Amino acid sequence: MPIIDSQVHAYEANTPKRPWHNVPNWPDHVTGDEMVAAMDKVGVDGAIFISAFSLYQYDASYAVDVQRTHPGRLAIVKPVNPEDPAVAETITDWKKTPGTVGIRIMMRKDAKHSSSDAGFDRVARAAVRHDFPVNLSCAGNLDAVPALIDRHPDTRFIIDHLGLMQPRTPPAPPQPWAELPKLLDLAKRPNAVVKVSGACTLSRESYPFRDIWDPLARVFDAWGFNRCLWGTDWTRAFAVVNYEQAVESFRLTDRVSDSERAMLMGGACAKTYGWSPKKG
Repeated sequence: MPIIDSQVHAYEANTPKRPWHNVPNWPDHVTGDEMVAAMDKVGVDGAIFISAFSLYQYDASYAVDVQRTHPGRLAIVKPVNPEDPAVAETITDWKKTPGTVGIRIMMRKDAKHSSSDAGFDRVARAAVRHDFPVNLSCAGNLDAVPALIDRHPDTRFIIDHLGLMQPRTPPAPPQPWAELPKLLDLAKRPNAVVKVSGACTLSRESYPFRDIWDPLARVFDAWGFNRCLWGTDWTRAFAVVNYEQAVESFRLTDRVSDSERAMLMGGACAKTYGWSPKKG
């Protein structure tokens, strides 16, 4: 089974040619070539490249350029704007772009959207027409997620980052898993899966982050390994964990069996996005 990282962010340096919207605490650049080199170093076969909203907002042109260079290694997901009346047309155009496997909506608490927004409904309906899963960036706003998922039982939803607020700098908050029961309740929805991405940032210990495994066991029990997608969330997690640690902490743990690890670190992602990497 190939190892597939369900969430990475690559980007160019901040220049007038492609300026950043914000300047986060990330490296000055992690280009597509550098991302693939990091994957090669630790034996990651492929990744879902989520166009970085904090840097490029709804412009996914860099992701398209990178995927064209590394078509067998990276599939791409674009954030779409639910407030745009033409968002359905945007999704139609995105479907025609080589390497696309999904779309994303930003519904974190600080995004100031309601799950009842008509725009979210337009996105969900368009996603079904084009067989796209909808990635939900919903940290801090898990209460709003059930209503959206329940209104659209034919839409496939992916809960990013366990639906939990994850720090960009250490240490993790005193109760990083406080909202875990809300995520466990979402597992009742058969049209949803969860990304176990950025989990290492929730640890209050150093590598190999052993304190994440008891709460993760509850996630695996509720969702099943076939609906759990491992991911590093590199480079957003840069200040907390390096790429090798984010991979090896899952690959080397004895808290899952080999068959569970194969599903968690690749099988579920391939099934959810309908995509597998091809080296060479």
